[in-house]
Amino acid sequence: MRNGAKSHHHSKSVSKLYFSFILLLLIFTPRVDSSWWYIGALGARVICDNIPGLVNKQRQLCQQHPDLMQSISEGAKEWIRECQHQFRHHRWNCSTLDRDHTVFGRVMLRSSREAAFVYAISSAGVVYAITRACSQGELKICNCDSNKRGQASDDKGNFDWGGCSDNINYGIKFAKAFVDAREKTVKDARALMNLHNNRCGRMAVKRFMKLECKCHGVSGSCSLRTCWLAMSDFRRTGDYLRKKYNTAIEVTMNQDGTGFMVADKDFKGSTKNELVYVENSPDYCLMDRAAGYLGTAGRVCNKSSRGTDGCEVMCCGRGYDTMRVKRVTKCECKFKWCCAVECKDCEDVVDVHTCKPHKRPDWQDIT
Repeated sequence: MRNGAKSHHHSKSVSKLYFSFILLLLIFTPRVDSSWWYIGALGARVICDNIPGLVNKQRQLCQQHPDLMQSISEGAKEWIRECQHQFRHHRWNCSTLDRDHTVFGRVMLRSSREAAFVYAISSAGVVYAITRACSQGELKICNCDSNKRGQASDDKGNFDWGGCSDNINYGIKFAKAFVDAREKTVKDARALMNLHNNRCGRMAVKRFMKLECKCHGVSGSCSLRTCWLAMSDFRRTGDYLRKKYNTAIEVTMNQDGTGFMVADKDFKGSTKNELVYVENSPDYCLMDRAAGYLGTAGRVCNKSSRGTDGCEVMCCGRGYDTMRVKRVTKCECKFKWCCAVECKDCEDVVDVHTCKPHKRPDWQDIT
């Protein structure tokens, strides 16, 4: 009987110790929130109640406008591809994690330049996707911009508003309501940073609206023009935000918690149209599973480049391996009447350079 009580007491002590350990883990382990970004992975299977990470406001908008969620889903794939294009030659290449609700993993927990860019490009992607869907008649709630009516003028003279102007203002309005909803549930430096960068992304799409016209008149004399406003290709927004990433400004939260101030006291400009960040970026050289960095081991680099894609920079001084590979390309293409192009398959041998792994074995990597 005494041995049984002793065993029970020991079991209870172990349970308490285990519970305390789990509690400590919960307290000191950073929380990785799911995001609306995961809508892109769900595609046609978007069901509002099944999307992890949505706050109440976002879930309500999802339930009210399921067709808009489908547009956002397609847009998410587009802006992630654009992010990966912009960072294809960088140590961090906007890599995503398959079947992970956070999409980018724990790397986004750091309030870095990279996080600033991702929030801006994702917000821009929502504006672009919804505005395009409005103009293409895919949504019941919106269509072309009805305010563009009557006459106007540009440097070529007068024109009549007509056609189908992209309803960018509706795209911005919905993107602001949906994307910003999560950040408005908390008040801290990261939420302020995200809200600011979200806005920069939205405004970037509007910045590249262009006037498209159709000429009318005898023999296309263009004596009369009908014009409309259209969004530019999303690549222009990506290129613009990529430049803003290069010049992003470090900020700190002000004392009353209502805004932020520039960390550099000598800064004289305005942060209104600039990306902002709170923490410096890591070097992304080595795999860090805990932080979500994949490292650069095995990445292809350019031996002759001195830029971010160069082997010296990409491989972080670890050196690189060279492998000769056969490459097949189309060559000696000829137009054949009518109407095809015939090409030969040409084979050549090229050197491919890939970054060496770190000298430490895998089991010593930070986990």
